[in-house]
Amino acid sequence: MPALITDPWFYAVAIPAVLLMGLSKTGFGAGFGALAVPLMALAVPVPQAAAIMLPLLAIMDALGLMAFIKEVDRKLIRLLLPAGLLGTVVGTLLFGVLSAKVVAAVVGGITLLFLAIRTLFPPRADAPPPPRWLGFVLGTVSGFTSFVAHAGGPPIGFYVLPLKLDPVRFTATMAVFFAAVNASKWIPYAWLGLIDGRNLATSAVLAPLAPVGVWLGIKLVRRVPQQLFYRLFSIGMLLTGSKLLWDGLR
Repeated sequence: MPALITDPWFYAVAIPAVLLMGLSKTGFGAGFGALAVPLMALAVPVPQAAAIMLPLLAIMDALGLMAFIKEVDRKLIRLLLPAGLLGTVVGTLLFGVLSAKVVAAVVGGITLLFLAIRTLFPPRADAPPPPRWLGFVLGTVSGFTSFVAHAGGPPIGFYVLPLKLDPVRFTATMAVFFAAVNASKWIPYAWLGLIDGRNLATSAVLAPLAPVGVWLGIKLVRRVPQQLFYRLFSIGMLLTGSKLLWDGLR
């Protein structure tokens, strides 16, 4: 077995996947981040794609935290983070039970349903924030889908988007949430046999791309108007939901 993946087709899909994930780590185009593993899964199995992406996420998370940690919404993190970590536990227990296709179809369908509801019935300016119990439920779902396919953005976005945080505060809060959730995956991934020499070597080849995507996102997120920022997030979720649903049903 070669020390790393050498298939050119894999790198043709992996390079844009890593750059998209890097952009999403800064909040700019955050909805696009969940496309990374489905893109890589065009060339390798979903569990292997998730394992290759995990070390790259560690680099991206560290850079995102350095850039935005001071802007985090601490009250929101106290609600969402325990739920996200619970979701990783559920993901570990169900990893061998639910297929990646089932998870992809469910996440994709829910994402598109949410976007349809927001489009057909846009929230009023004076609408109250969503209930905290919904935040805990969706935080748990986000931790689970993040564990299975690094696709935690759409579920958590259902709760956080209606809060109408400014883009930098939104980005900082998501950076802390996913940094902790991603860190919690290492031991379960190793226990499940996903951390091996070939995947780590492939991650090392792709590692220089991780800071490039984050750097581009940091430059853009502080310059994009709030309305455009959330519009891009919604477009990312539309593409992500469609791709995940297609992967699950085909």
